[in-house]
Amino acid sequence: MCTHLDSNQGPLVCDTSTLTAELCVQIVIRKLYNYYMSLKSFLVNTLREIVQTVALSLAIFLFVYSFLVQPHRVKGESMVPNFSDGELLLTEKVTYRFYKPARGDVIVFKAPGARNIDFIKRIIALPGEKVRIEGGTIFINNQKLEEPYETQQTQGNVDVALGDNQYFMLGDNRGSSSDSRVFGPVERSSIKGRAWFVYFPIFKTAKSDGARIVSRVDYGIPDSFNDR
Repeated sequence: MCTHLDSNQGPLVCDTSTLTAELCVQIVIRKLYNYYMSLKSFLVNTLREIVQTVALSLAIFLFVYSFLVQPHRVKGESMVPNFSDGELLLTEKVTYRFYKPARGDVIVFKAPGARNIDFIKRIIALPGEKVRIEGGTIFINNQKLEEPYETQQTQGNVDVALGDNQYFMLGDNRGSSSDSRVFGPVERSSIKGRAWFVYFPIFKTAKSDGARIVSRVDYGIPDSFNDR
């Protein structure tokens, strides 16, 4: 007969005094087959779990990326000193699904033209308003815009009336910003979301204020578009 050396099903030993060699071979083959089927079932189940986990993770990522938040890197000096080159931030996409973009919001939008890049700028004027830049000063509906953050004089001569879905964007660092003075108003459909949270660098450095929530600036100018 065929027996195992121990209770843990160790190496198979055949007693050829009672069983033929052919029967012992069949028992060994059956044992190997059962082991093969167990291993196959384990591998199939493990692979299925991996595929399901990856698919679920991808679905969650795509949902978050498309509808909730999207990471962006600040490139260039157009938003200095409030945002520095190389900072990483999260752009949230929820607010503008329920509310209109507001003056003073820092937003991310698709760059005008065929360039497949995003810009980060600040909303200065809203749909239906008149924007005039003259002598380094910005006027919204003939009211001077007082900016509470550090910036330079706003160069250029602009006199434009915004359409129903248009926003006027400027970079905080006016001398190094390509913005609505150059490419004109930005359509509402181009806005991807509101800059919400700077998460890198975590700690304050010589160039960065560190991790922080991005706040809206209140210019004290009535928001006639959102109030009507």
